[in-house]
Amino acid sequence: MGVFEYLGVILSVIMGLGVTHILAGLSKTIHHRKTVRLYWVQILWAINILIYIVTIWWGMFWWSDLADWSYFQFLMLILYAIALFLSASLIFPWDIADDFDFETHFYETRPWFFAVLAVAWCIDMPETLSKSGGGLRSLPEAYLAFVVTHIVLDVVAAIWPNRLFHKIYVVFWLVFTVGYLSLTTLAQIATA
Repeated sequence: MGVFEYLGVILSVIMGLGVTHILAGLSKTIHHRKTVRLYWVQILWAINILIYIVTIWWGMFWWSDLADWSYFQFLMLILYAIALFLSASLIFPWDIADDFDFETHFYETRPWFFAVLAVAWCIDMPETLSKSGGGLRSLPEAYLAFVVTHIVLDVVAAIWPNRLFHKIYVVFWLVFTVGYLSLTTLAQIATA
């Protein structure tokens, strides 16, 4: 077993727990659909985070060519996985009561949720730059603008509870992120 495979196990477990939490939350929501108050913004954020986690897990493959690992690189990746798990665990509560109000939950956890997302994007920068600097992947031209946009909007979302902003931002996040990923080198991982 190589270093990447060894370290990849714990990263996959942490990210897998995030995916599991989101899927379990969606399943519980379906089961309780007649008694809970659904909120489409929260549901779409759950889908966005699912896309985010799966995309980052997929992007971790670029690290497989790294021969010499530092503790900083491992720590950066483990903190990234933890931030993604926390975002998943904040978007869905652990228990959903029959009279649960997802809109109230979303706006109550909103500052924490978006702060964690901003931290995740802040971790993404040294992670991606490290891969680029190590010759593991090329840096997409629009990368810094993409990440800075996410950080700024997450900080705004954390401090501003405006419901119209949050309705626009959740859709913007999906379109902006999927569009960016479609135009970058992420798809090249499969052919590496």
